[in-house]
Amino acid sequence: MSQSDYSYSSLPKEISLKIASSLEAPALSSLACCSRDWQEICVSDCLWKSLLKERWPLLCGADKDPNFKDWRGFYVKQHEEQKRQAEYVINLVEQRSLFGSLNAVDYLHAISCLERMQFGFRDVQMLMLKPKLNVLLNLIGLHYCLKNLQVPAFHITEALWSGKIADRQVCVKWRPTYNFRIRGGDQSRCVYLKDLVKGEDDGEVLTVLERGATYELSRVQVSDPFSGSGDEHELITII
Repeated sequence: MSQSDYSYSSLPKEISLKIASSLEAPALSSLACCSRDWQEICVSDCLWKSLLKERWPLLCGADKDPNFKDWRGFYVKQHEEQKRQAEYVINLVEQRSLFGSLNAVDYLHAISCLERMQFGFRDVQMLMLKPKLNVLLNLIGLHYCLKNLQVPAFHITEALWSGKIADRQVCVKWRPTYNFRIRGGDQSRCVYLKDLVKGEDDGEVLTVLERGATYELSRVQVSDPFSGSGDEHELITII
C-alpha cells in the first residue's frame, strides 16, 4: 500500500474521531486544513463541545439547549472574547513598563484582572504562557495559576515546557524597609520559571512580590537577565 493510500477515507470514522479528540483546539484547527475529509471530521460538534466543556465547564450547563449546534462557532466566539480580555492585560503591562519598570499596584492589578475575568488555566496557558510575550507576562500568568487558581505544579510545569518558556529566568532584587538607608542593603535572587513552580526558591520570589505592596519592603525589582542590554529591562519596581 502506497503512502497516499493512508488517508482519512481509509480509516473508520470512529478511529478518525478518536484521533481528532486527542488534540487541543489549535492542533484540531490545523488538522482541518489538511483535506476536505479531515475538515468534515474536525468540525464535528462532539469534538468542540468536549473542548468547550474542558475549558469553560460553566458554559455547558443544564440550561444550554440540548439541540444546540455549531459548538465550534461558540468555542471560537468565546476564545476571541478571552483573547480580547487578555490583550487588555498585555497592553496594560507593556504600557506601564515602557521605561523598564512596573510598580506593585500595576503588577497585582494585572493578576486581579485575570481573576475578575475568570480566566481558567487553559486560558492562561494559551494566551499568557507564550514565548513571544515578555517574561513579565509569563510570570504574571504563572503567579496567577499557582496562587489564585492553585493549579497543581506539574500541570504548570508541563505548560511551561510546551510553551518553550520553562528556561526563562527572572532576577529579583529587593530591599527590606529596615535596610532602606543602608548602602548595599539589597537582597537578590535569580530563578528559572520552572524552578518557581517547583518551589526551588522556597517560595521566596512570589512571596517577595506579594509582600512588595506592603510597607515591609521598600523596593522590589524583577528583571530579565538576558535582555541584551547593560540596563535592567523588564523590571517590576515596587515602592
